[in-house]
Amino acid sequence: MRLIDLRSDTVTQPTDGMRRAMASAVVGDDVFGEDPTVRQLEERMADLVGKEAGLFVASGTMANLVALLTHAGRGDEVIVGSLAHTFLYEVGGSAALGGIHSCVLPNQDDGTLDLAAVAAAVRSRDDIHVPRTKLLCLENTHNRCGGACLSTEYLDAAGAVARDKGLAVHIDGARLLNASRALGVSPADLTRVADSVSVCLSKGLGAPVGSVLCGSRQFVRAALRWRKTVGGGMRQAGILAAAGLYALDHHVERLDEDHRNAKGLAEGVAAIPGLSSPQSQPSPTAWTNLVYLAIAPALAGERSVNAEVLSDRLRQRGVLALPVGKDNLHMRLVTHLDVTSSDIDVALDALRSAVRGT
Repeated sequence: MRLIDLRSDTVTQPTDGMRRAMASAVVGDDVFGEDPTVRQLEERMADLVGKEAGLFVASGTMANLVALLTHAGRGDEVIVGSLAHTFLYEVGGSAALGGIHSCVLPNQDDGTLDLAAVAAAVRSRDDIHVPRTKLLCLENTHNRCGGACLSTEYLDAAGAVARDKGLAVHIDGARLLNASRALGVSPADLTRVADSVSVCLSKGLGAPVGSVLCGSRQFVRAALRWRKTVGGGMRQAGILAAAGLYALDHHVERLDEDHRNAKGLAEGVAAIPGLSSPQSQPSPTAWTNLVYLAIAPALAGERSVNAEVLSDRLRQRGVLALPVGKDNLHMRLVTHLDVTSSDIDVALDALRSAVRGT
């Protein structure tokens, strides 16, 4: 049975064209700065997001970690959302390796942080009893807020608050190009307030490995040292960078297809009694390729259908989905390069059957 894998957009297989590009990549030793394909990818991504320079790293987690280590030192503070990937899913790396303190503010449903709360959270640098607030971290699209996009208006306002308070801004842009396509604006429009931004190649873009961290030349020079510190120096990395370049050439515009499939999936989920999805409703900005499914407590009580049970039943029917949260009543479904509109129809049929238990 062919599995329809909706757990994440990280599960994609390289396309034949991408494999050919990787196989034919011109490479060199990147630790010596001699890999021309890596240099090309870094320059291409930096130009795309309106920054001076880029740094190819192994993963989105490494990109965010290196960014935080570059912006803040031991005992400094970073303002971050309660549902941010950097806070929930990156093993506390900035604290473990950098001694960086997190000030956690609640994310609103659309992924934003209340900017009045951000301003109020900034500590006085004259008070020796408190950490120095150095950085504001934002996430676009926002994973745990349903793939919601942060608008240019919000980002500009957040940047103004940060500048007024003397903070740098880092954007975790793992799915930034999804936001760009969904909002109909350029990636650079979404990053103009950022001092640094990370963009993942191995999610919606379909590359097997890697992210690019972008910022000023001075920032990237400092980040390069931290990349080395955390073991991120790779040698003939052009084989991997070639996949990223191929993705930028061939897989950006097709993100629209993922968004259409996600919309159809969310609407289908919401039509199943006992299930709901926020992504079936209008978004304040735009939804992208993430669909969150909620199981009604009544359904869980009457039929003992929870996220774990539903996940097992879906697997038996050839569909993979990811339970999320601690209440066992939520799941995440993600559309991507390897999921077609026909797959969405099959997945919805499997979901209806799984809910009924037939």
